[in-house]
Amino acid sequence: MRQLEALAAEARALAHGAVPLAPMTAPETEVARQMQICNACRYCEGYCAVFPAMTRRLEFAKADIHYLANLCHNCGACLHACQYAPPHEFAVNVPQAMAQVRGQTYADYAWPPAFGALYKRNGLTVALALAAGLALFLVLAMALKGGLLHAPLAGNFYAIFPHNLLVGLFAPIFLFAALALGLGVRRFWRDVSPVQASAPVPAAGALGQAARDALLLTNLGGGQGQGCNNEDDAWTLARRRFHHATFYGFMLCFSATCVATLYHYAWAWHAPYALTSLPVLLGTAGGLGLVVGPAGLFWLHLRRHPLQQDAAQKPMDLAFIALLFFTSVTGLALLFWRDSAAMGLLLAVHLGVVMALFATLPYGKFAQR
Repeated sequence: MRQLEALAAEARALAHGAVPLAPMTAPETEVARQMQICNACRYCEGYCAVFPAMTRRLEFAKADIHYLANLCHNCGACLHACQYAPPHEFAVNVPQAMAQVRGQTYADYAWPPAFGALYKRNGLTVALALAAGLALFLVLAMALKGGLLHAPLAGNFYAIFPHNLLVGLFAPIFLFAALALGLGVRRFWRDVSPVQASAPVPAAGALGQAARDALLLTNLGGGQGQGCNNEDDAWTLARRRFHHATFYGFMLCFSATCVATLYHYAWAWHAPYALTSLPVLLGTAGGLGLVVGPAGLFWLHLRRHPLQQDAAQKPMDLAFIALLFFTSVTGLALLFWRDSAAMGLLLAVHLGVVMALFATLPYGKFAQR
């Protein structure tokens, strides 16, 4: 009977233009096994969004597992609360099993696929090498133009790299990142959405709740809002706070760029801007957040209990943290020494790191769907 139902579901999927998913991998099969045990227990039902969603299924298909894996924020609370966790013979370890599948989805839904596979295997090496290579390219271009040091230019970046040149460098990278992220999310959404001719549109209240949970990082609050478990079963809000500093630091820096773009094109107010101007204030606050947040996440990552993480995913995780940290450090250094003779050199290094960050955004933690 189940085989007939599966065939009927696949026929409906093909009729609506969906591509049938490949057979489940070993990590996906393990998540399905653990979810069936959790569904019978339900002790952790109030811990995060994974467990209420889990109760909507009795059996778990590949698409269900991908959806649940990307709902998991790896807070670790369920592992330390579970009576069936290792060394129990059931060996239920939801954070690690979900992390393995989640890392697999980063590569499976990446575009182009080859880039996703490369970043999954060697994320930290690829990220740092790309940042160093792009920075070196810009440094050499500046050296050929007139040398690495120059007379103080009062923060006039465009005297080193003209505005149109910077737009020509960054626009293709930004558009590529947006396209790659969009295609990956589209493929993921098609795979996990119900295959119906008239799929229900999410209610406005549900969308508002989802936005609120994302902005407040509700699912990093643990079972009763005490936070996550890191190196042991003690609750801590440190991970949630460092994630907040990282997220809002990134958004403030992005806002600074948007405001500066508006200044430039709408009102013809060209850089450099005063230290008290809105773009500089937003960028400084965001830069400080992107120093504190990634540094704290790196510190927690080193102390994390090994059962809470997928060791194979560590290079990918550290790559994103490293690029965010070096983006903020080089940006703040550039602001501090923008009136010095080394401004051009600092600018070249900062631009190289920023380009590497945006080029790799679609292939790591930023792409968690």
